[in-house]
Amino acid sequence: MNSIKKIAGVLTLFSIAVSMPFQSWSQQTTGFKVLNDYNISSPGGWDYITVDGANKRVYVSHSTQVNVISTTGDSIGYIPKTTGVHGIALVHALNKGFTSNGRINSITVFDLKTLKVTGEITLDARGPDAIFYDDFSKKVITCNGGSKNLSFVDPATEKVVATVPLGEKLETAVSDGKGKIFVNGENNSTIHVVDATTYKEIATYKIDGGESPSGLDMDRKTNRLFIACGDSKTMVVMNASNGKTVAKFPIGDPDGLVFDPELKIAYASNGEGTITAVRELSADKFELIENIKTEPGARTIGIDLVTHHLFLPTAKFGETPAATTDNPRPRPKMVPGSFHVIEVGK
Repeated sequence: MNSIKKIAGVLTLFSIAVSMPFQSWSQQTTGFKVLNDYNISSPGGWDYITVDGANKRVYVSHSTQVNVISTTGDSIGYIPKTTGVHGIALVHALNKGFTSNGRINSITVFDLKTLKVTGEITLDARGPDAIFYDDFSKKVITCNGGSKNLSFVDPATEKVVATVPLGEKLETAVSDGKGKIFVNGENNSTIHVVDATTYKEIATYKIDGGESPSGLDMDRKTNRLFIACGDSKTMVVMNASNGKTVAKFPIGDPDGLVFDPELKIAYASNGEGTITAVRELSADKFELIENIKTEPGARTIGIDLVTHHLFLPTAKFGETPAATTDNPRPRPKMVPGSFHVIEVGK
């Protein structure tokens, strides 16, 4: 993921393609709105944001460091030595955090209490992007976009224990908590299913109705995957047992997606400045609730499962430079000092 690489194409408003055969949507609303705005003054781009609601902390990837703020916006500290950081995974049982460093092909290990860096794990991989902790296998897993594989890391020994080739650029992944890892492949618009015990790919599902998947989350109880697809601007709901599309909804240009298991709502964050909210009524019935207004550029998202609030990083942008031969698709310039995190809830 790269939350600013597509900024030039997402600063315009989007419209819902009502002519497509999507499920009908409800007139209900979430009642969500932007509640707070937390400034982070250091420079640089960003990607994933991880919210630890139980401990009231928000971990914000920010170029060469991770900024840590409280869920009320107070600065707690930062984690250095994370060049090209994409994501942050937390392993509370070991009091350890892990960051995926895309530019230096490594994982930084840090102490959750002090935020001090305690180690670095060198990956035999290129471009580690998403990172998460699988509570079934007790492994930290990185999705490596450059080398098109997964790295499984033992967080206790801080050693790579397996590498799983999947043959295409990978975005993010999620676990069903029962031994299966689901990974979205951007190039071929597929979901790869990996056995977390044998470290083997056991199935591949073509995403029917969505192209270029990025955000991914899951309802473990109903075994349903929620997939945010950028090129087709759709959220696809997939049966994780067989890869069949259960529902699909129009969204904007997304990067992130989170699912609230208590409220039964999936939220896709769109760069146009909206969050598309879809409610799960049952395993086979879903409804579009609304598009919550946020800010342009807010394409990645984290969820506080205690308060049910959402956190999204973004910035203010100036004019887009003229296209040149060397740079045919220039990005708008970020206004210095404007990086911030917005909190959405009710």
